[in-house]
Amino acid sequence: MNEIQEKKQLTDRHKKAIAIIAFVIFLVFCGAVTWFIGRPMIKLIKQPEQFRSWVDSHGFFGNLIFVGMMILQVIIALIPGEPLEIGAGYAFGAIEGTLLCLIGTLLGSALVFLLVRHFGVKLVEVFFSIDKVRNLKILKNKKRLNLLVFLAFFLPGTPKDLLTYAVGLTEMPLKAFLILTTLARIPSVVTSTVFGNAVNEQNYLFAGIVLGATLILSIAGLLIYNRFSVDGESR
Repeated sequence: MNEIQEKKQLTDRHKKAIAIIAFVIFLVFCGAVTWFIGRPMIKLIKQPEQFRSWVDSHGFFGNLIFVGMMILQVIIALIPGEPLEIGAGYAFGAIEGTLLCLIGTLLGSALVFLLVRHFGVKLVEVFFSIDKVRNLKILKNKKRLNLLVFLAFFLPGTPKDLLTYAVGLTEMPLKAFLILTTLARIPSVVTSTVFGNAVNEQNYLFAGIVLGATLILSIAGLLIYNRFSVDGESR
């Protein structure tokens, strides 16, 4: 009996050691990707004319690469998403840019969700402090979880990167998560791609109106989100 227990303990230690090594490798990988790929990628996006030329030179393959960029942005939460969405509107137009952004975020969100389900809170802590995760009181409201997650992704200005990782810690099914968040993201993505397309067409007045409306909605969305975050547990 003692031999069996000793073998089991050795097996458990072996598994833990492998998990720790894998976690460290993943952490180093994320840092390297952010530095060597994320930074140049965002730099390219911030130069609209060059980005448009780069997309045109790659043809349909450029569309696939951009979807890969969006997937990477969702997985590596340190990379901001808004410049990519605006760049998509500038390079691909509002409609095609919106579709590419939504496809990328859908695939990226699915990967993040499955990874969190497998590795748990330790993976979330790679990008976010445990205090931020614990403060997401809306995720503790099981009865209204679907509604609150939809609102959090629908409202501009909410921490969607954090929520993408945190929802994987709840009991929400993957299918429900992907449907709710993809539909909820549409207005925000459309706003960014329309803005990028307006800048490309040099319709600066319309672009300014879109930008101003987005800022107002973002502030309002953040206030509403904070209210739900505080009251969500008690309601």
